[in-house]
Amino acid sequence: MDVSLQLQRPLRFKEVLNHRTDCFKIRPFLGSLSFARTIQFTPWRCECLPSRVSLRVTAGAADFSKRRQRRLSTRSSKSSKGFGRKTKLGTGNQKRDQKDNGENEDSNIPTLSESEESNQTEMESTVAVDEESTIALYQKNKVNESEKEELKEDVPSKTKSYLNAENGSARKVVEDVLGLQKKELILENDTVSTSRDAATYEGKHFTDYAITEEKHLAGTETDGTVTGKDEKTIEDASAKLKLEMEEKLRKQEIERLAEGNFLKGNKIFVYPQTVRPDEDIEVFFNRSFSTLNDEQDILIMGAFNDWRWRSFTMRLNKTYFKGDWWSCQIHVPKEAYKMDFVFFNGQNIYDNNDKQDFCIIVEGGMDVFAFEDFLLEEKRRELEKLAKEQAEKERQEEEQRRIEAEKAASEADRAQAKVETGKRREILEQLMKQAPRSVDNIWFIEPNEFKGADKVKLYYNKTSGPLAHANELWIHGGHNNWCNGLTIVEKFLRSGREGGDWWYAEVVVPGRALVLDWVFADGPPKVATIYDNNNYQDFHAVVPKSIPEEMFWVEEEHQIFRKLQAERKLREEAIRAKAEKTARMKAEMKERTLKRFLLSQKHIVYTEPLDVHAGSTVTVFYNPANTVLNGKHEIWFRCSFNRWTHRMGPLPPQRMLPADNGSHVKATVKVPLDAYMMDFVFSEREDGGMFDNKGGMDYHIPVFGGIVKEPPMHIVHIAVEMAPIAKVNFGH
Repeated sequence: MDVSLQLQRPLRFKEVLNHRTDCFKIRPFLGSLSFARTIQFTPWRCECLPSRVSLRVTAGAADFSKRRQRRLSTRSSKSSKGFGRKTKLGTGNQKRDQKDNGENEDSNIPTLSESEESNQTEMESTVAVDEESTIALYQKNKVNESEKEELKEDVPSKTKSYLNAENGSARKVVEDVLGLQKKELILENDTVSTSRDAATYEGKHFTDYAITEEKHLAGTETDGTVTGKDEKTIEDASAKLKLEMEEKLRKQEIERLAEGNFLKGNKIFVYPQTVRPDEDIEVFFNRSFSTLNDEQDILIMGAFNDWRWRSFTMRLNKTYFKGDWWSCQIHVPKEAYKMDFVFFNGQNIYDNNDKQDFCIIVEGGMDVFAFEDFLLEEKRRELEKLAKEQAEKERQEEEQRRIEAEKAASEADRAQAKVETGKRREILEQLMKQAPRSVDNIWFIEPNEFKGADKVKLYYNKTSGPLAHANELWIHGGHNNWCNGLTIVEKFLRSGREGGDWWYAEVVVPGRALVLDWVFADGPPKVATIYDNNNYQDFHAVVPKSIPEEMFWVEEEHQIFRKLQAERKLREEAIRAKAEKTARMKAEMKERTLKRFLLSQKHIVYTEPLDVHAGSTVTVFYNPANTVLNGKHEIWFRCSFNRWTHRMGPLPPQRMLPADNGSHVKATVKVPLDAYMMDFVFSEREDGGMFDNKGGMDYHIPVFGGIVKEPPMHIVHIAVEMAPIAKVNFGH
């Protein structure tokens, strides 16, 4: 619906309003925003309200009070139906006089026609009455405070936003409306709100409609209460509105930048104009100013920090801005201090800013030196990671080599065990063929049938051999051709058997014995002096009930294999222990040599800590009393790294401060991560003077743990022949 909104000026100012711009309509519409309105201007005739300038909504005569009807009826003959009174604000001559005197500041507002001049006296007489009536009506009927605030805030703000796009005269009129005093606006709002309950014009009063629409768009119930879901809807609508407004402002600003850069002939610009780290930026490229003006595809290729960090390649999209602008979004990393880039068509046509490349400075982030330190730290982490991976790889390779070596050695041991088993089997089989069960009048075993682990009695006729006069008799025995050495030692006892001087000994047969082997002696091992060894052939007896030969030889081969493995592992362990001991001794010797070297010059210079590590802070102590700088008032420390070849060059001279230990002075230095050697000299002044450079050799202290290793020294040998006198070899 359309609701008429009228503008009035105080009569006492005698101002003239343009009858085509002093009235306008407010046409509300439903949208995504609760306060969305459109203001439509209509060329209605000028209608003036009582008293001061006010903003009011006229209504029909449906349910007006009698007093209001009487007041309106007195004016109905002088105004159009449904509108307020016409007020004469001055004559044309008076307006022309004001214009001539420079009193009129708005030259666009014309005077009223002379047909309306006759109404001036009548309208002036009714102003006071109308004002008193309005005030009385306000005191009698107060509207809800929320409705007043809503009307008070909604209408002027939306009116002002619309008028920014209207013509100058309409803007002037409504700006006057926006300049109303708070009291006047509240008074008129009260009047309008009270009239809402009395009458409707063209369907509904504006304030009632606005409040109802606000409730509807906000998702409220008919009773005006707001639920939790409604509150969330309102919050979502507010957030959406905020995002839409920000996006609109952003597009407007980018469009302004695009137009300005196009007029200046600039190829590129970025938004936001101040590029900061860890943010997204949009790069704009003008194709028409470039060598790529005929290309359909535009790509950007670049990196950060002089092409050393985070390279990227992205496709640009054409924008709607005037001037053939293309754009893409790029994330600036937090480590960036500069962005370098070029444009190309994806193939071989480039725009590289006349071989200088395009670049954008990143503000508020790292500088060049901080980025260098960052790169060193990243390289250190990478080297540590690589070292761990390399160590793990070497460990796995070593484990694989060990497994393969173990497998090869095991196969060798098994082969050797098989060979030895074959040899033993051949010898033992020959022995078993020759071994008897007993020898008449020399020895025999009871019982005749026995097996492994049985206890048997071995009888021996003392008078049959060289032990006839021995006081004692002992058996020294083994089995299976003495395969396990001496395993049987027993003392003989006299048996009392007839037919000779018989002695016996109780013997436990070994479990895996096929053949028993023994000799007779006059005493135990290491004590006996006289032996009966069957004329150097020893005595042998077959075990009648031994285990099957095939099973025996399989077990024998396995035992030999285990024995060979154990012996080999003992040898390998001994070799490994020896190698570790040698490496440890070398490291200890190297450490002692280095400490001895560093401590040898402690009376002149030393550091704390004694071992300098990369990335740490070290304090250098210097005793000038033992150098050429003895007695100098000042001592300056000049330092660099990596034998004076470090990327940062020599550090600024640093004045050394007195130390707590006597005549020493000290200076503190931060050791970079890529240092492998610390180099320094001393001087008497900041600008030079006398130096202590250790006789031209400078002072050097090794640095441990750096990410850069000292390059190896190349030795060159030169042989010069000085015939016929001598040959001289030079080496360095």
